[in-house]
Amino acid sequence: MDAAESRPSHLYTRLTLCAMGRRKSKRKPPPKKKMTGDLDSQFTCPFCNHEKSCDVKMERSRNTGIISCTVCLEEFQTPITYLSEAVDVYSDWIDACEAANQ
Repeated sequence: MDAAESRPSHLYTRLTLCAMGRRKSKRKPPPKKKMTGDLDSQFTCPFCNHEKSCDVKMERSRNTGIISCTVCLEEFQTPITYLSEAVDVYSDWIDACEAANQ
């Protein structure tokens, strides 16, 4: 008795199909480039509207962010975390100004 005759026919066809060839591999897309530019640390003052007149200082030891305008001397202070950036302090200041206006 032959070895092929003792096997069920569906097993034999599966074995031969797998050995015949392989699927074409798809080409992976290139990895996305990360943003390399730094975020701004000088912003427009919401009170005097001077561009790049507000400087942000991050005091990580005290967990506070301080933003102050060099023209009108307006100042704002907010709590920060280790993930906070200068733009977060500025957005908190803008949100506080909008809340005070309403």
